[in-house]
Amino acid sequence: MHIRRTPRRPRTTATALAAAALLVSACSSGHSSTTGTGTVEAALAALPRSTPSALAPYYDQKLSWRDCGVSGFQCATMKAPLDYAEPGSGDIRLAVARVKATGKGKPLGSLLVNPGGPGGSAIAYVQLYAGLGYPAEVRARYDMVAMDPRGVARSEPVECLNGRQMDAFTQTDVTPDDQKETDALVGQFRKFAEGCGAHSPRLLRHVSTVEAARDMDILRAVLGDKQLNYVGASYGSFLGATYAGLFPDRSGRLVLDGAMDPSLHARELNLEQTAGFETAFQAFAKDCVRQTDCPLGGKGTTPAQVGDHLKAFFTKLDAHPVPAGDADGRKLGEALATTGVIAAMYDQAEWPQLRDALNSAMKENDGAGLLALSDSYYERGGDGQYTNLMSANAAVNCLDLPPAFNTPDQVEKSLPAFEKASPVFGKGLVWASLNCAYWPVRPTGEPHRIEAKGAAPIIVVGTTRDPATPYRWAQSLSRQLSSARLLTYVGDGHTAYGRGSTCIDSTIDTYLLKGTPPPAGKRCS
Repeated sequence: MHIRRTPRRPRTTATALAAAALLVSACSSGHSSTTGTGTVEAALAALPRSTPSALAPYYDQKLSWRDCGVSGFQCATMKAPLDYAEPGSGDIRLAVARVKATGKGKPLGSLLVNPGGPGGSAIAYVQLYAGLGYPAEVRARYDMVAMDPRGVARSEPVECLNGRQMDAFTQTDVTPDDQKETDALVGQFRKFAEGCGAHSPRLLRHVSTVEAARDMDILRAVLGDKQLNYVGASYGSFLGATYAGLFPDRSGRLVLDGAMDPSLHARELNLEQTAGFETAFQAFAKDCVRQTDCPLGGKGTTPAQVGDHLKAFFTKLDAHPVPAGDADGRKLGEALATTGVIAAMYDQAEWPQLRDALNSAMKENDGAGLLALSDSYYERGGDGQYTNLMSANAAVNCLDLPPAFNTPDQVEKSLPAFEKASPVFGKGLVWASLNCAYWPVRPTGEPHRIEAKGAAPIIVVGTTRDPATPYRWAQSLSRQLSSARLLTYVGDGHTAYGRGSTCIDSTIDTYLLKGTPPPAGKRCS
């Protein structure tokens, strides 16, 4: 499951090669079972209200804050048990950052933010955007706080492959046409998994969403807050919902934006997300044919024809990659081009850039534009090095849920369903779902419902044409959470808060500042 966030918007999803379980990871507490229809019967169980004595040293620790080089920000390191089942067996060090409340008025404590992933750096997000880009009224009353989850960025990161190995991984053909290409794809999945196991053998067993949520409760306590106030986007919504399920009495004002459905199995998640990308592509196609610079067809061209043209272009790249002006000699092949297109589906503001990139690649044999979109999505720097986004993404997803598929034969049998869900992206996304089959660590989580009985009102936000977290997921999560209020954004793009809707922003700001949730069924556009 990928992410890729810009200062203005976070994104999270699985795509291309490394997106094993695609978007979500789910963890359960206790036994979980399913009916014949796949409906999950078990709910995430709340932890005891009292803090176990073995965890007291963590809850009682004092953070040593220091200036961390970004104007107004302070940083600290927090300790948590690597294994909550054996708190005395070793610690993990977690990076925390904050910017103090800036204005007058009664302080509201801390507001923890997470941009998603799994694998996205919350600290980078808060320093680039949330610390200064959140509404002034919110920043005036809250200390803006971020913690990189265990295994991510500055918090003892999971490491798997070096830059050159990642280049090979991201360029591997994910739409194999024969046994040789299938073997090559499986070989890359195995190499990635083996790299993670070799470089992070112990940590790899302890990067689940449940453990990250428990870390958040330690942070809440050491910050001096009785309840956790939180804004989480995409995978961050699942992390926040998990916290509410484990600690309903300690859940304060929670915003779960671009919500995920924890009750789905990995195959269902991947299939529904594939359909979500098709929905977003259809919206792009309808807009594209109205533009004079659309490289995939003009006036009178149907969205289906636009999709056919794009597939034909991908097929051409599969056989003959085009130059991309890359210093490391990479060319634009089908895999990187597909990732570049998917990256632009997260935000309609990127559609003009995508049209430019497609025009250059299709008409001028210049793949630089699509390569740049792909690199930003994978968080590849100009020096050829990657952040640990992809490594942490797979590590969390493969621990949180059993694999969507265990063998290439299972993938083959599901091809028709995925290609029906998305004629353009279905084949690549179903093969990407095989990643966790070769993971060196057994999963610890299962699908489950999250009810969080007794929690304060929680806002669940869903966007009707969200590519990465389909709207149905927000509807489902809002039905599971006992105190949820569903807030709907009728529009395009991934997540809604801070993306230009005055209606969405004012509704969430009012909730964060006054604790007043929106009325049931509120819709914005």
